[in-house]
Amino acid sequence: MAKFHVSKHAVCLVCSLLLNLYFALNLHVGDKLKQLTWSQGAAAEAEAVAAVSCSGHGRAYLDGLLVDGKPICECNSGFRGPDCSQFSPETAADGDSGDPLFLEPFWIQNAASSALLVAGWHRMSYTFDDKSFISHELEKHIRKVHSKAKNAVTEGRYMVFGAGSTQLLNAAVSALSPENASSPARVVASIPYYPLYQQQTDFFRSVKYEFQGDAALWKNTTVDSAIVIEFVTSPNNPDGQLKRAILKGSDVKTVHDRAYYWPHFTAIPTPANDDLMIFTISKLTGHAGSRFGWALVKDEAVYQRMTQYMTLSEMGVSRDAQLRALKLLKVVLEGDGRHIFNFAYPAMRKRWERLSQTISLSKRFTLQAIPPQFCTFFQQVRGPSPAYAWLKCKREEEKNCTAVLRAANIIGRPGSKFAAGDRYVRLSLVKGQDDFELLLSRLHDLVTEEDGTKTM
Repeated sequence: MAKFHVSKHAVCLVCSLLLNLYFALNLHVGDKLKQLTWSQGAAAEAEAVAAVSCSGHGRAYLDGLLVDGKPICECNSGFRGPDCSQFSPETAADGDSGDPLFLEPFWIQNAASSALLVAGWHRMSYTFDDKSFISHELEKHIRKVHSKAKNAVTEGRYMVFGAGSTQLLNAAVSALSPENASSPARVVASIPYYPLYQQQTDFFRSVKYEFQGDAALWKNTTVDSAIVIEFVTSPNNPDGQLKRAILKGSDVKTVHDRAYYWPHFTAIPTPANDDLMIFTISKLTGHAGSRFGWALVKDEAVYQRMTQYMTLSEMGVSRDAQLRALKLLKVVLEGDGRHIFNFAYPAMRKRWERLSQTISLSKRFTLQAIPPQFCTFFQQVRGPSPAYAWLKCKREEEKNCTAVLRAANIIGRPGSKFAAGDRYVRLSLVKGQDDFELLLSRLHDLVTEEDGTKTM
């Protein structure tokens, strides 16, 4: 009987403690919720859109189309229907786009920490409080990310923000080109090169600079004291190779496009220590649509000219884009700052291995060779994980590899776009999982059609 009374009192005591804990938590959380006023509706709207079911093959967005006042799914390639559950077998595999949607699952996993709710009156002024166009807090976080990734020296460097790396590329060319020179600066890049270098240079038609093609053609050429500006893309787009400048001399200026120099896509043998380096958030976090990039510049005069370019062209990067970039980089830096890289590298490495396995069975196609290399970030020798496959058609009669793939319902970017000839095709490996699986399936079918090739 005594034991019964003791047990009864113990149960009552535990219940009392739990009840007090419940009321204390409810009071604490309830007070916090009561403090939220104007943001509650926006938060509920965002949650409602995120909860729309698209069968794992699409996504609804706050700024998407509405049907009967409700957001609808935007389906991935090959999927259709109100919930993206219907697959269309005739869909072409799109390997052309460089949309880095392979990182979307990472951000879904980090939905709470990466969410951003912006007040209607946020940063309405043209400038920040110090009359500048850049967030110094964002600048600090960018330097921290480079320190964690071990991919760039930021000490002693000025920073310029741009609308992605795209705008910064031309800002750099403009800043490095001489004023009132007798001849324009010659802009060059080694083949295969990113086509935007030529497209932008030709489009702006400046009297200060003009595109002159392959850098190798100028290696042993006297340039009559004219300035030569060489684009060096490392890792290279399209073939993922770590490249170095091939031109030297007092009249040579170099722009290092480091968009893909992250542990996702390449080993980091050493921190980049170039005079002018350009990065973009699209290849770090996957947020290509936010249009945010930055340049690290050693020379103050070049920095001032690039800043002037940005001021005159658009009075700095959108404050909203800078705020979102800051929020994203805070997530990147959480914990030991390795989380996103530990997610992204295995994802890209696995894709490359699966693609390589398929193409290895072919006598018709080859891929670029990227040797394993020691990576200072992972502190070990690691295999390749490039953003793109650089595919070559080997058969003599197949001079247009893009057409060969198109006949197999695969869309790639022609090698001629990169000044490399049409035997080559660039295939994107950074898109969403649905796109990658469809691309791999189409390539598998194409390879297994070859005479003497066994089905995998």
